[in-house]
Amino acid sequence: MALGGELLLHKYRRSQGREARDLHTVRGDLSEGSTACTGWFDESQYIHKEISDFLDDVVEAGGRAGVGSHGQLQGLGYHWELWLVGSSDRMTNHEALQIATIIGADALGLDNDLGSLEVGKLADLVVLDENPLDDLHNTNTVRWVMKNGRLFEGATLNERWPEQRAPEGFYWQSTGAIPTRTTSGNE
Repeated sequence: MALGGELLLHKYRRSQGREARDLHTVRGDLSEGSTACTGWFDESQYIHKEISDFLDDVVEAGGRAGVGSHGQLQGLGYHWELWLVGSSDRMTNHEALQIATIIGADALGLDNDLGSLEVGKLADLVVLDENPLDDLHNTNTVRWVMKNGRLFEGATLNERWPEQRAPEGFYWQSTGAIPTRTTSGNE
């Protein structure tokens, strides 16, 4: 059995961005007691480095690739996918970031609108506290988020410009939004 790297990242999830993760993720998905995707497989069973090597070969040959997450970890899932894409010993952090931005936009036919900072393009972006060229895991050190012309604090999503206001909240942050489990889940 060969596995992608998401299970491996779940194995180490408790040490990575807990505060922001807990604020922006449905509680049941990553609670401390959750046994889902704990990564009990041997390291040799994970194939993310082979997949990353393959993506590096494809892009080096002129092909296209991109980064995406499947929605199971809002925000953080994209970082994890990027880290897996860049896990090849042959791929530089810069190349992984290009796959996540301009090469991915080109693969979707959107490179005239997205994927790089240029006059006339949409400018949704993040400002980081640490340099991902030094360590790709620094992509989760988000200080600011610019989305649709509005500036938000990365940790709280408080809007700072053009208005100053707190976020309205997510559906799972309201009482009763997530049903209480009535079984252990093993029945």
